[in-house]
Amino acid sequence: MSEQDEQAEQPERAEPAEKAESVERDEKDERDEKGTAHMTSTAPGEAGQPAQAIPELVIISGMSGAGRSTAAKCLEDLGWFVVDNLPPALIPTMVDLGARSQGNVARIAVVVDVRGRQFFDNLRESLADLATKHVKRRVIFLEASDEALVRRFESVRRPHPLQGQGRIVDGINAERDLLRELRGDADLVVDTSSLNVHELRAKLDAQFAGEEEQELRATVMSFGFKYGLPVDADLVVDCRFLPNPHWVPELRPFTGLNDEVATYVFNQPGAKEFLDRYAELLHIIAAGYRREGKRYVTIAVGCTGGKHRSVAMSERLAQRLAADGVETVTVHRDMGRE
Repeated sequence: MSEQDEQAEQPERAEPAEKAESVERDEKDERDEKGTAHMTSTAPGEAGQPAQAIPELVIISGMSGAGRSTAAKCLEDLGWFVVDNLPPALIPTMVDLGARSQGNVARIAVVVDVRGRQFFDNLRESLADLATKHVKRRVIFLEASDEALVRRFESVRRPHPLQGQGRIVDGINAERDLLRELRGDADLVVDTSSLNVHELRAKLDAQFAGEEEQELRATVMSFGFKYGLPVDADLVVDCRFLPNPHWVPELRPFTGLNDEVATYVFNQPGAKEFLDRYAELLHIIAAGYRREGKRYVTIAVGCTGGKHRSVAMSERLAQRLAADGVETVTVHRDMGRE
């Protein structure tokens, strides 16, 4: 019943002046209390209003055929809310909807296919809009070599989306030109040329699995110099100063994952000392990365073919990093390639 209804039902009679004044004060206090309670419970932005949690955002882009679909599936398996091929202009709207979900959508991954200048301009505008709203966002860019992309398109017998009447490589070149600026702005660039589906998923698992943001995540990658340097490596170290187990007949069939090879490698002069000193150096680097806000690092360890020395050293190095509190995933890029 409203206050006005209560007043209307009261019989009309003369009240003593003092009593009437007291009733008026009580009614005024009651109105003030009701008004205050109303403002506290419904006014937007007031103390009683639940705060909207702004979701974390990852934008997945990159070259066609470089693994965007695999990346999207990986993040979906990790609990991210994934939207495929969302027009860039709608990204801020998607984030707003997530903020209103009462925490049900805390992490959003958007796959963006930028194949036109207008789409690219819309993406830049959306990123600028998100920056004004203090949205925590990251851009991941997937790329691969021309050779790898051509091989992938040919294996599925599909044309490149931008090749038109030309060749697959023409479409690849056109897309690289279009995405060059976006690649430069990316927070994380992943070269998938030599990665299979499982290795790409492992790399993304280590970086987007939702652990504490202060944690540094490292990928330790063994590789063979004869197959080329990893283009996404932050640090590269050369193990070719150690004798090659390839020239030991009984060790040649094995890899650095086998105890026989690892024992041989670390029994060589300088091997253990190198591991100790490089691990100490990485301890210093990791502390600096944390201070500077860098959360992901790829450490490449090379030998001639990427089968023996680099594999054994990568495994031991990953163990040292893990013991130092760095979440680590190990990838052996060229093992089994010979």
